Amino acid sequence: MSLDQSFVGRSWPATEPYLVGREKIREFARAIGATDAEHHDPEAARAAGYPDVVAPPTFPVVFTMASSRQIISDPALGLDYSRVVHGDQRFAYTRPVVAGDALICVNSVEDITSRGGHEFITTRTEVSTEAGEPVVTVWSKLVQRGEEAK
Repeated sequence: MSLDQSFVGRSWPATEPYLVGREKIREFARAIGATDAEHHDPEAARAAGYPDVVAPPTFPVVFTMASSRQIISDPALGLDYSRVVHGDQRFAYTRPVVAGDALICVNSVEDITSRGGHEFITTRTEVSTEAGEPVVTVWSKLVQRGEEAK
């Protein structure tokens, strides 16, 4: 089944706020080997000009992947998640994510294409504070592998 092209340009309602916790940032930083003090120590983060520990640049994947379920779990899209691999991830920051942020996500489908028997869907997640301050835009490309011949 092909992905439904009518999803291109569609947006979903904002998610509930995700409260960025200091320990979540530390756990993520440890998991990816980010040893810079501003990811672990509030005093070092403040000395570097941040209000609290600052998240590594790829941290938003923690909450944007969950928020993108709005898109990928819609049966009308036609996505067979058992055939999906992750193709690409990009981040464009307005400002860093720091502990204490309460962030909301607005998801949309930016593009759906087909090449070589595979389908590609690009989602965009606009992340902002509850007050509407832009923080980061996250693009994710998923590849739905073509069905194998039987």
